[in-house]
This record gives sequence, structure tokens and C-alpha cells, in this order.
Amino acid sequence: MTAFPMPAVRPANPRFSSGPCTKRPGWSPDVLADALLGRSHRSKEGKSRLKLAIDLTRKVLQVPDTHRIAIVPASDTGAVEMALWTMLGARGVDMLAWESFGSGWVSDVIKQLKLDDVRVIEAPYGELPDLSTVDTKTRDVVFTWNGTTSGVRVPDAEWIAADREGLTICDATSAAFAQRLDWDKLDAVTYSWQKVLGGEAAHGMLILSPRAAERLESFTPDRPLPKIFRLTKGGKLIEGVFAGETINTPSMLCVEDYIDALEWADGLGGLDALVARADANLGVVAKWVERAAWIDFLPAAEETRSNTSVCLCIVDPAVTVLDAKAQAAFAKAIVTRLEAENVALDIGSYRDAPAGLRIWTGATVETSDVAALIPWLDWAFAVELAALKSAA
Repeated sequence: MTAFPMPAVRPANPRFSSGPCTKRPGWSPDVLADALLGRSHRSKEGKSRLKLAIDLTRKVLQVPDTHRIAIVPASDTGAVEMALWTMLGARGVDMLAWESFGSGWVSDVIKQLKLDDVRVIEAPYGELPDLSTVDTKTRDVVFTWNGTTSGVRVPDAEWIAADREGLTICDATSAAFAQRLDWDKLDAVTYSWQKVLGGEAAHGMLILSPRAAERLESFTPDRPLPKIFRLTKGGKLIEGVFAGETINTPSMLCVEDYIDALEWADGLGGLDALVARADANLGVVAKWVERAAWIDFLPAAEETRSNTSVCLCIVDPAVTVLDAKAQAAFAKAIVTRLEAENVALDIGSYRDAPAGLRIWTGATVETSDVAALIPWLDWAFAVELAALKSAA
């Protein structure tokens, strides 16, 4: 079999996982030395650190003062479920899905909440649904801003009615801090710490517009709500939740890590700098895809391509003629080879997605590492293609 020389330069950081994502440049456990360990999160000091996390979130994400921000349990999943269970049912809802997590929210609303008036508007991996068919005027709408497992994002929020009567519930977990969210068009926004800022898992964020707060105070769901979902008491918002008085016990170690990431982001120049870093990383991949005949973006439309969870498909004819199982095995072989060389870790496509590669290019990833990765992708493909042809 032909020998293929390895590229001379390796990424300094091989961590391209789409979650948990790589820590910020320069991070070390030393930044957690002063974490409030062995102390109550309800102490004066504990509340102060939690409130700081909320205040820095508002600053870096450019969240309007009109919106409330809460730290909630169970990562982005917990935050989304909290929004669905507490707010849906007041009117009909349009559910958008174009990848696995959006499909999961559809399943929960239909099978668990058992709502009667649900419209499901779907698209296959790599595409967006027809947004012009979504009734953002009179119905609630649930959607992901950036499809983590498909690499497809909404290009903007122009399709959402400014004079809407319903609510928009947006899962923005792989968009927040790397893409600009239109706060005037979003009523309940969720994300988790372990994506663009490379924080630790298990904690979620829920950001509510005044319209979402009004829904919570005026609408009582006809279903039991677990304690960790309850945001109101006696028909009024529990305002302490939005000032650092969390519903359950958070990890103060993780809180300190999140604060460190936010302070790093703020020091870079805030949201503008974070978006620029992610865009630069995507730009490196895009230039490579233009010249590499064997690979392409899963999303066909350029304006819908994610700048964080970049999803790629193998288009070389020698691979596309294979059945789905063999194509998946070929992609996995590339992933395994790069992991063995400690060049790229965890870049396989999501288990429910089409076979291919998924490279995280969020703000904590250095552009120089993305550039160093590119020749290794070509190398691994060439090696595996030669092996495939040799075995034929």
C-alpha cells in the first residue's frame, strides 16, 4: 500500500469535541483555586458568585436589562424542558426540527406533554424547514437556533413576527457566545456552559423576555410540575431564581469555572470577539472544502452553515457508492486514525446524523489549531481510501 507522509505540524490542542468543548486558551485548574468549596450556595458569598455569573452573562451576551437570567439544573436539556413544561399549552405550537435535538423536543411535546394543537415542521439533516410556513404571529414556536448535530443554523430572526402573540422558545446551546441572537424576537432562550465557552456540564441557563415572564404568571399548566421546573409561587415569578438563588444546589466549582470563561470572553472584547473567533475558524474550514474534492459541508446553503458545530460529509465517489453501513465505517476509520495520532479527538458525526465528520470551531478553539488540522484530514482520508481500494 502506498505510504503517505504525515503532515509536519500537529494541532497544539487536539480537542475538537462538540460538547463538552475544549477549555479556553490558557486554562488550567489553577483558575479554580479560589472556588467557594465547602460553603453553602445560599451563603452571602455563594449568592454573590452566582449573581456575578448572571451579571457577566448579561454583559458578554448583550442581554437586554428587560430580560431575566437564571441558572437552572440539568444543562441545556433541563432548561429547555423547564420552558416547555411551564409555558406550552396556552395556545397552539409550531415545533421545528431539522436535527436530533429538535426532534427530541418534538417527541417530548407530543408524547409527554400530550398537547393537542401541535404542528411539526421538519427538514432532513443539512437543510432548514421552510420558515415562511411557521406561524410566528399567533402560535408559540419552539426551535433550535443552531442544530448541533446537523451544522445547520437559522441565518437570522427575520422570519419571526415582531408583533407576535405567542412565544418563541429557542434552544441556543451551540449558538450562544458565537452567533448573534436577536433578543427582540426571542422569549425563552436556553443554553449550557459546556459549549462555546468550554465550561463544565450539568448546569443550564434560561433567559426570559417580559412576555415569557407574563406567560408564566398568567398561565397555569394542567399537569404536575417537578420542583426543579417551578418558576412561580402563588401566581408570581420567584424573582430570587433570577438573582442567583438557584432552585437546587449548583456546583460552586463549575460556577467558578463559568465565571473564569466569562471573564476571559469579556477581556477579549466580549461577544464581537467571540463571534469573530468562531467565524475565523469556520473560514479556514470553508477554504479547505472549496479545494478538497473528497469532502463537503452537510448544509448546502452557505448562509445556514454553523460556525461552531461544523458538519461535513464525504463525497468521494469511491465512498458514496458504498452502502450506509460501509460509509459510516469509512468515516469512523478516519476518526479513529486521527485519534490514534492525537491530532483530533471526538470529531465523528453524531450517532443519529449522516455519516461524516463534525468539527467544533467555537470561540475557545484556536484558528491555528484548525489550520493545522486540515492537512491531517487530507492525510487520513488518503490513507483510508488506499486501504479501501486495496481491500476491494
